[in-house]
Parts: sequence; structure tokens; C-alpha cells
Amino acid sequence: MSQGYFLTIDAGTGSGRAVIFDTLGNQVGIGQQEWTHLSEEGVANSMGFDYQTNWTILSSCIQKAIDTAGIKAEAIKAVTATSMREGIVLYDREGKELFGVANVDARADREVTELKREFAGSEERFYTQSGQTYALGALPRLLWLKRNRPHLYEKTASMNMISDWVLTKLSGVIASEPSNAGTSGIFSLEKRQWVPEMAKKLGLKDDIFPPVYESGAVIGEVTRRASEETGLAAGTPVVTGGGDVQLGSAGLGVVEAGEVAVLGGTFWQQLVNMPTAKTDPNMDIRINPHVIPGISQAEGITFFSGLVMRWFRDALCQSEVSDAKRRGIDPYAYLEELASNVPVGANGILPIFSDVMHYGRWYHAAPSFLNLSLDPAIASKGAMFRSLEENAAIVSMLNLEAIFRFTGVQNESITFAGGASKGTLWSQILADVTGKEVKIPNVNEATSLGGAFACGVATGEYKSIAEAAKNLVQWDKCYNPDTQNHAKYREVASRWQAAYASQLKLVDQEITTSMWRAPGL
Repeated sequence: MSQGYFLTIDAGTGSGRAVIFDTLGNQVGIGQQEWTHLSEEGVANSMGFDYQTNWTILSSCIQKAIDTAGIKAEAIKAVTATSMREGIVLYDREGKELFGVANVDARADREVTELKREFAGSEERFYTQSGQTYALGALPRLLWLKRNRPHLYEKTASMNMISDWVLTKLSGVIASEPSNAGTSGIFSLEKRQWVPEMAKKLGLKDDIFPPVYESGAVIGEVTRRASEETGLAAGTPVVTGGGDVQLGSAGLGVVEAGEVAVLGGTFWQQLVNMPTAKTDPNMDIRINPHVIPGISQAEGITFFSGLVMRWFRDALCQSEVSDAKRRGIDPYAYLEELASNVPVGANGILPIFSDVMHYGRWYHAAPSFLNLSLDPAIASKGAMFRSLEENAAIVSMLNLEAIFRFTGVQNESITFAGGASKGTLWSQILADVTGKEVKIPNVNEATSLGGAFACGVATGEYKSIAEAAKNLVQWDKCYNPDTQNHAKYREVASRWQAAYASQLKLVDQEITTSMWRAPGL
């Protein structure tokens, strides 16, 4: 291995970050800052991507990462980017941003409904090619823009994903890559290329889709302007990265068919690698291109698990946050201490947040806790926190079981990473709930590590992303399931499913408000 460093910039749902690795895959520097995506005034269910503010944040994260690594910018051999998926950025002919939305922006509710009605069967046909539904796709958002911001739509000359946008800011090159472009729904799983005919059939522009390069390709260099803004050295190679989930899988070593991962971040993703690009006849499961050519991923998603934890911490646990600060520990670690004294099943508390995944008809009940007690020893903050950890694991189990039925894959081992995997209790709960071995890598920034692998391929350090993953991913911990706890969690999961179905009926009756509803439902 040669000397030098790789930088991955991550535009996530809840934060921006920059992470630096050496060529052996060791993390040496990081800069991170939380951010929010603001709704647009007068636009219901909107979640705009503030590319101006967020670029300033990312630039600061890059400078902090270089400082914490204690290296010179010139030592960075290549830079890449990853991001939340589904989010898009549109540009004019000069390459200036016109419009951007984050991942679960749902402003195009009416457009989804009308596309399903006026182009009956189009969603199903497009799903068989792309593995995506209209719910979070780019086509309804483009139609919304055409109708509601025609001056911006007419100026639109190019489109790419948010991870691609980071590279555009660095290099001035507008391009894309399969793993994130695939989540736009205007893409072929099999050919790993845009399908402009989809847009054309719906009366939308079909000439705005940029060149596609596989992950690990050099598309340009850091410009002088980007150097001044970020502190990176001008001329540093800029390399295609990927969607956060797919690069995260690579960073976990999940690069071969049949391997399974759970990524525990703002959203939780449950992933099973497939050697084919087949799609689910029931349209319940999402299928994405992996960053590894020839591999597709069947995916389940648990909505807002990380955001729910942040809400719980910030809204209900101010005294615990203060106590943790005095002790010099992370507030989540302190809350896990409290939760570890609570028995399996969290004293019967049933959290109602994310449902299991029904990709073709996707909505959630109103966020709530059921079966609380007026006894503070039973409905304690520790019990409520444990119930949230258990619930994320239960939804993951149910999603994985659906994927296993669809793919025919069976694997007794799960690779677990992301912020949630830092929790010792949470990792054991995931093992107990699923009844499977849970392995934790020694680098929790798995998505950024996957980006480092892409940089290494581009610079000739590694032959392929898959080879780098197999050689460099190392394991920190392994959790084995407790069979008695697994049996108890089966009963908890059954009660939760019945409770959730009842809560969905309240949404259907317009008595309560859905936590999130896919556009068009």
C-alpha cells in the first residue's frame, strides 16, 4: 500500500460530514455538522435541499476533517461523495443550481395521483425496469416543477443526484453513477443507465440526464474555486461515489450475492444482495443497483428510526442529556444504561412510528406510544427508549423476512453498521429479535469507507471496490442471539403488528395524521 489519504463527503439526511481514511482503511479525520431540510412556504409536504447553505456546511466539514487528521490537503489522493438517495438537483445551461429537494420530499402528491390515473399501468411498467415506484421518484417532482415553477423548469438543462451535486461543486462536471441515479426511478437496473423514454412518455424533458460512470471513475479535478472554499488542493482527482446505502454496504464488506446488512442511521435499511435485477411482482420491495456491477440489492426501509431517537432525546430527555454531559459520555449511551435495566418487551410499551415496508402503497400511522402506564417505574424514560430500540429491530426483522421470501436467500449472519451499531444494547437486541448473528465492523463510518474504496480504485490502489472490501473490512464485535429472548420478541412483534394495523385504521378514518404518506395515496 502506498502512502496517502482518501476523502469522502457525505450529504446525509440529518447531517453533512467529511471523513478521511488512509490507504489501509483506517479513519484518521472527520468533520460533521447537523443540518435540516426546510419546507417551502406554501408547498405542503415539501423538503427542500438548501444547496447554498449546505455547501457552506460541507466546506466547513472538509476543513475540519483535514485539521483533525493533522495532514496537508495535498496528501489527499482523491475525493468522492455519497448522500441520501432520491434527492435531486437541477441545473441551468451554465451549470448553476436551480432547484433541489431532499430524499422524502413529498410535494408531488397530486402529480403521483394523476400519473397513476392518466398513465394507467406506467408505475408498474417503470418499476419492472427501475425497481422504484413513483413515491420518491424524480418523475412526479419534475412534473410538479413544470406545473408550479415553469420558469425554473424551462431553464433546466441537467439533473443529477445530491451525491453527484457534491462532485459537481468540486469539479464543475455534471455527471452521475448507477447506485444513486437508480433511486430516481428513471433508470434501468439491468443496463445501469438512464431511461429517458420514461420522461418522454409522461411529457417531460428527456434531454437532461448526464453521463453515467460506474463508482470509482475519475470525472474531473478540484477546481481553484472549490479549493478556496473547501481547503482541498486544486487538481485533486474527483471520483464517482454512490448512494449512502450502497456505498455503506461496500464499506461493510457486503459485496457478494446473498450477503445481508442492516444500516442503522436516520432511516434503517435492510439489504440483501442479489445476482439478478429481478423485481417483486407485488411491488412491496425496492430494488436498487449496487455500487458493485452485476449486483442488485433488495431493500426494506424503516422510516425515521434515527430521527425518532433524536426527537426523544431532545424533547423528553433534557435532564438525562445534562447528566450525560457531566459524566462525559454520549447521551445515547446513558439512555442505553437506563434501558438495559428494563426487561425484554419494554414493560409492554408499543411504539407506533415506522410500519414495515409496503413499497407500492406506503404510509405510516400517527407517531405515538401505546400501552403506557401511570406508574413511572413502568413507563420510565429507560423503558420508552428500550421500546424504540426494540421496535426498530422488529421492523427490520419483518422487512428482512419479506425479502428472504422474495429472493430465496437465507443467511444466518447480519452485518450491522451506522450510528445505531454503536449501541451495545441495540446490537444485542437486533441479534435477539432476528435470531441471527450480528457482526459489527470496526469502522462505523461504513458509507464513507466505501467511498474511500472507490477513491482507491480510481487511483489504482485497489483493483476493485469488492476486493478492497474483502481485504480491508475488519470486525470489532459479534453478538449471538439469545434463543429465549428471540421467542419473547416473536410475541412482542405479533402484538405490535396488531396494534399498528389498528392505528392505521385511525389514519384511514382521518382521526389521526400519518407520520409520512407516499405521494398519491
